[in-house]
Amino acid sequence: MALSAQQIPRWFNSVKLRSLINTVQLTKRFTRPGRTLLHGFSAQPQMSSDNCFLQWGFKTYKTSSSWNSSQTTSSGSQENNSAQSTLLPLTNEQSEKTQKIPSFDSEVFLEELDDLPPLSPMQPISEEEAIQIIAAPPLPPSSFTLRDYVDHSETLQKLVLLGVDLSKIEKHPDAANLLLRLDFEKDIKQILLFLKDVGIEDNQLGAFLTKNYAIFSQDLENMKTRVAYLHSKNFSKADVAQMVRKAPFLLNFSVERLDNRLGFFQKELQLSVKKTRELVVRLPRLLTGSLEPVKENMKVYHLELGFKHNEIQHMITKIPKMLTANKRKLTETFDYVHNVMSIPHHIIVKFPQVFNTRLFKVKERHLFLTYLGRAQYDPAKPNYISLDKLVSIPDEIFCEEIAKASVQDFEKFLKTL
Repeated sequence: MALSAQQIPRWFNSVKLRSLINTVQLTKRFTRPGRTLLHGFSAQPQMSSDNCFLQWGFKTYKTSSSWNSSQTTSSGSQENNSAQSTLLPLTNEQSEKTQKIPSFDSEVFLEELDDLPPLSPMQPISEEEAIQIIAAPPLPPSSFTLRDYVDHSETLQKLVLLGVDLSKIEKHPDAANLLLRLDFEKDIKQILLFLKDVGIEDNQLGAFLTKNYAIFSQDLENMKTRVAYLHSKNFSKADVAQMVRKAPFLLNFSVERLDNRLGFFQKELQLSVKKTRELVVRLPRLLTGSLEPVKENMKVYHLELGFKHNEIQHMITKIPKMLTANKRKLTETFDYVHNVMSIPHHIIVKFPQVFNTRLFKVKERHLFLTYLGRAQYDPAKPNYISLDKLVSIPDEIFCEEIAKASVQDFEKFLKTL
């Protein structure tokens, strides 16, 4: 007897429930644990109860329409047997497919990895994979030190290898920002080759660039023009190299400024072209530093210390640092040498090294000679002691040749001061 329309939904539910129970039992009996392929993905076959029901339920429904009511009692056991006979081949078929899964260790060769599609950056990953990811530290948007940027900047790394002291450069924020924007190959390499051509040695580049980091903002052709100008003024290649080493900022100044500086010293000191050239080679910072200390010291020598113009000219050509020396030191040294030691101007002019010596050293030796009765600085009298020997020789020679005493005696005397 055929099922009525009201009985069909109830029958479908009972059949689906029995199919689900049988499927679970068969899965426990026949399936085996899956194998892990890669990164935690499993190859275990899975079977949906809905699929089992669709493959079996509709087939059963076709046959059930021809059954009569007398066969209803035995239909349950027949359906169970039919479900098992229908599901069992399907499970075996899935198991065969599972067994056909190739072994990753034995069948996947290295050359086949190139054929694999690239992983998408949006592909989800497991927590274990996320923990294993080592991300590079982010570039800080701002920092007080260049150390935070060295790992990210090839330019900074190569400058460190050259010996550049970044800790000194980072004190100037504008300079630090400049270095971070530069490309070593495009912006720095040609300047380094130019400096080597000028005469800066490899072991001198680090100290030079640490002082004159602003050279990277200079136009290369303009710097070549400045070097050519110095050569046109008869400065030799060795002279230019020495000047650039002693005054790293020299190449940053325009030709007009260099020309004006050379003209100033030649006119102000009334020096010849050769003397002017020798002066700036020995003290090239005269071309790069401020002129105010120079002008002030010229007035001090002439108005306060009472030296004549030709005497000033003679002293500064022998000791160029006298042009930039500290005014207080100059006056204190002159006062002690001239007024305490009673040395006249014309003798001081012959030995201007005294202005380049620490005053306490002059005092110590003069007092020791006075204690011994040997402080005689007049060249017209016997036992004359020149200012040159007084200030330039070491203590051992001073005690042996000038004071005629031992170093121990000199040290004992100093303790009494």
